[in-house]
Amino acid sequence: MPDSTPTHAQAAMAPQAGWQSLVADWSSDQRAFKSASWGKAMMWIFLLSDTFIFGCFLLAYMTVRMSTTVPWPNPSEVFALEIAGTNLPLILIAIMTFVLISSSGTMAMAVNYGYRRDRVKTAVLMLVTAAFGATFVGMQAFEWSKLIHEGVRPWENPLGAPQFGAAFFMITGFHGTHVTIGVIFLLIIARKVWRGDFDQERRGFFTSRKGRYEVVEIMGLYWHFVDLVWVFIFALFYLW
Repeated sequence: MPDSTPTHAQAAMAPQAGWQSLVADWSSDQRAFKSASWGKAMMWIFLLSDTFIFGCFLLAYMTVRMSTTVPWPNPSEVFALEIAGTNLPLILIAIMTFVLISSSGTMAMAVNYGYRRDRVKTAVLMLVTAAFGATFVGMQAFEWSKLIHEGVRPWENPLGAPQFGAAFFMITGFHGTHVTIGVIFLLIIARKVWRGDFDQERRGFFTSRKGRYEVVEIMGLYWHFVDLVWVFIFALFYLW
């Protein structure tokens, strides 16, 4: 008569229950952290902390907007541009969003070619991404100058609720600073990729291991995060 007692291997493969199952699930995640480099892990931690900061800013903005007794300015009117005698609402914001979202595509392609060790295409795509980012910052500067010319300040706003100026300059300025920093680092890393620093194991900042284009992926994580944050700003600030 066959022995029905489960073997050691079968017992190990049997589903665990209660706290043992929970501990097993959490323990399995340690492999992901052990295989990740310090650079990638630190970037994820930085992005997590930055998520909390942007989240607090947006929550504060929504709280102020819903609690103010003074009418909030209409975004379609405030951010409209007059082109050929026609007022086009949110046209500049739409272009800015298109440019920034397009930069995510070029950044993703740069990471892809980085995996393939194609330094020329990687560097070119990173430069294109930086150009998109610089264009976005330039258009944001134009938007700021337009509102400042119309009298909008962080402490006052002739178009409606005075909190509008403080929320607008704080949120878009903080995001624009992130984009500007990203453009600077894109140019630095693109130059290193173009020179072949990663292939020649040339020592320096962001260049420590031969043939590793991981820093391009880390830069991509930062850039995609900046683009994702803009989606929330666009939805809550310009469409609400």
